Amino acid sequence: MDYFLTEEQKMIQELAAQITKEKIRPVRAELDESEEFPSEIMKILAQSDLFGLYIPEAYGGMGGGILENCLAIEQLAQGCIGIATSFAASGLGAYPILLHANEEQKQKYLTDIASGKRIAAFGLTESGAGSDVSGIQTTAVRDGDYYILNGTKQWITNGGEAEIYSVLAITDRSKGPRGASFFIVEKGDPGFSFGKKEKKLGIRASATRELVFQDCRIPKDRLIGREGMGFIIAMKTFDKSRPGIGALGVGLAQGALDISVEYARKRVQFGKPIIAYQAIQHKLANMATKTEAARALIYSVARYMDANDAPDASKVAAMCKVFAGDVAMEVATEAVQVLGGYGYMQDYPVEKMMRDAKILQIYEGTNEIQRNIIGQELNKEYSRIKDTFF
Repeated sequence: MDYFLTEEQKMIQELAAQITKEKIRPVRAELDESEEFPSEIMKILAQSDLFGLYIPEAYGGMGGGILENCLAIEQLAQGCIGIATSFAASGLGAYPILLHANEEQKQKYLTDIASGKRIAAFGLTESGAGSDVSGIQTTAVRDGDYYILNGTKQWITNGGEAEIYSVLAITDRSKGPRGASFFIVEKGDPGFSFGKKEKKLGIRASATRELVFQDCRIPKDRLIGREGMGFIIAMKTFDKSRPGIGALGVGLAQGALDISVEYARKRVQFGKPIIAYQAIQHKLANMATKTEAARALIYSVARYMDANDAPDASKVAAMCKVFAGDVAMEVATEAVQVLGGYGYMQDYPVEKMMRDAKILQIYEGTNEIQRNIIGQELNKEYSRIKDTFF
């Protein structure tokens, strides 16, 4: 379909697709097996200026928005969402700075993130606090011109590999959700270390580690915004980043569909290619239809959010994440079925895609939480409508 992309947007797609074809696909199986962070590919993405797609030109970026970022993420995800997640997670870590940092902080950190000189990460989740942000235990106590952080963050994407971390900590527990604040922590800060690298079902090329703060002392000018803005910053960040998770899902689904159709055209059973059988045709038809529907949703939401203040951003961003994540899981599972025994083997990448897809229904807010958000936003919207519908 023609989504009326500009020439610049098409160039972003083509560049990311070329990197996927030439650099990602040849090594995705090896990186999945070794669980090695794709440092060399991150350097290539940096040299291609893809890290700065959504960052304003004033800070060394390309001045694009959510759509441009989603276009690149989708293409990279067709090759490997472990690698694409490592790329996308830098944006997640950058958004609190982009949205709420002061000018000095933006100049200092966004320029390095945009160039890919330093990648970023987002530190929110803890062992007892994921969906329930109010359960955060990590604290930040003011001590003169410094804040002292104590606590542990869990399952942090790019943990140990990133140099810049946007970290949520409690500054005043008596205020509940209004007592949380965001801070910029740099790799190498005293008292800041990393736990073990997690072994995962999927996205094994991405690094997932604990962030450990033991009397971690950082300057007071690393506070993002004001004390007490942490919860708001987290929610605004997710509004911007969740369409990107949807783009990961679209890319994975498209990659799985491509392999499935190619295989079905070549695999001969009972004297003809299996794509000639209605049972397979219907599987492929459903896979293609849902993939295209997810793409249409991601692109339209990204355009809408780039062009508007979008008062319903939380709802539509959640729709992107939940729908595309579910589509990716379904399409990847069906791809394994289409390939049959071959699909279950590591000789074909669909078994990896099936393992990888599961995380799309879990990280950055489980799909159950996304449905909660959508339902709550619908309740608010319809409470303002005076007309009756029955």
